[in-house]
Amino acid sequence: MTTPDGAPAAALRDIPPDTTGTGSSPADTPQTAERSETAPGSRRRPRFPVLSGIRRAPSTLRRVLQALGNEATPDDEPDVPEISPDLVPLLRTLGRAMLDSGQSVNDAQDVLKQVADLHGAHTVQTLVLPTCVFIRVQTASGVVTDFTDAAGSGLDLDQIGALYAVIRKLRNQTIDLADARAELRVIRSRPPRFGAVLTVVGHAILTLGFGLILNPTLDLLPVFVVLGLGVGLLRWLAARWPTLSTALPVVASFLVTVLAIQVVQPWLGDSPLQVLVPPLISFLPGSVLTVAAIELTSNQIVSGASRLLYGIAQLLLLVFGVVAGAAVAGDLIAGHGGERMGWWAPWVGVVLVGVGQMLFASTPRRSLPWVLVVLFAAYAAQLVGSYVAPEISGFFGALVIVPLATLVERTRTGPPAIITTLPAFWLLVPGALSFLGLSELVAGSAGSVSDIANAVVAVFAIALGMLVGTALTRDARRVGRTFFTE
Repeated sequence: MTTPDGAPAAALRDIPPDTTGTGSSPADTPQTAERSETAPGSRRRPRFPVLSGIRRAPSTLRRVLQALGNEATPDDEPDVPEISPDLVPLLRTLGRAMLDSGQSVNDAQDVLKQVADLHGAHTVQTLVLPTCVFIRVQTASGVVTDFTDAAGSGLDLDQIGALYAVIRKLRNQTIDLADARAELRVIRSRPPRFGAVLTVVGHAILTLGFGLILNPTLDLLPVFVVLGLGVGLLRWLAARWPTLSTALPVVASFLVTVLAIQVVQPWLGDSPLQVLVPPLISFLPGSVLTVAAIELTSNQIVSGASRLLYGIAQLLLLVFGVVAGAAVAGDLIAGHGGERMGWWAPWVGVVLVGVGQMLFASTPRRSLPWVLVVLFAAYAAQLVGSYVAPEISGFFGALVIVPLATLVERTRTGPPAIITTLPAFWLLVPGALSFLGLSELVAGSAGSVSDIANAVVAVFAIALGMLVGTALTRDARRVGRTFFTE
């Protein structure tokens, strides 16, 4: 089909209509020529950027959901690798060190799996319990198994910081397996940063800090210092006398109870129960109970249940000392103290808790400012949560600990996240609540049962806050990798 002037109709359909009114073709107009000329490789600016963003939203949402979803597992079984002979001994030593740092079995298994995968052992299998580690690896030459026991505690914060520095090197593959194992042995034999005198003084400062957090009367401050020094001296002596170490919780709680009944109540008029918790804070299994709750809510039934029973046993030992002290010195009679110090006392107590932790638990060098940042944030969040729901205020405190500790770790001078997390565990004090409830039960207080129930709720609230905070941190990291590593 042709037009009257002989031009093909299809050709005319390809030419845009004349909108200039001059009869010239669009190619002849300078405005059209300018619009048609674009630089090579440049993108044409969208006419409606808002609508363009809406059109891109589904793909962005899909990328976010893929980042938040579970990692896909390969259908085919991986080939059996030939691994280094140093890998299994390293995993054994590393797993034991992580358990001795007080970490949950979930964290220990995750780290062991990451290290094994990075070094080619994709067939590694681990069974981590609170007091032992089993390693099984399928290699090209056969099955390699190993086992070690663990104490579940015993490393100070300085050693834990050095441990996570080695873990970071293993993740970045900047250290040989044999060298990493040698460093772990050196870390285990490293002495505390501070000597015996400063360690005992640190325990006294820690006791005073927790006493201030309870907002006591001014008369109780010297009592906290003296009792903190005494219990710190007992701990130092028990580290060198195994017989005393076995019965140390009972002996310490017995002596503190006797002094509280015979001195505090008659001389100062304060309730002896107010004096029990701060000097014994280093014995309270708050972190043990919280880690047990985390493991139970993560389907680690055996580990969580055994750790929970251990924490309850520690509390019962302390309560036994209180019962024995009350039987010798008299009843735990509620007193009527003077005026409380004021709203500022707990905030000063937070500072003293950080300083006391540095001396008593040997926090790494240059980590005190970061520890205080996390302590203040955790206490502030818990304080805000107490106005919303006092029973679960620990959830709000724990919720900010993991994200903030992770951000601190990413700074140039920030310590590993666990260094700022563990002191914050102590600050939330679920063990203090439960011990106080049990002590009031011994004294015949009417509110003791509700205090124990609130302590149980507090433990699981803190555990849930840690789990949610960890999950949010992991999701934020995945989404960040999705958008900023392409």
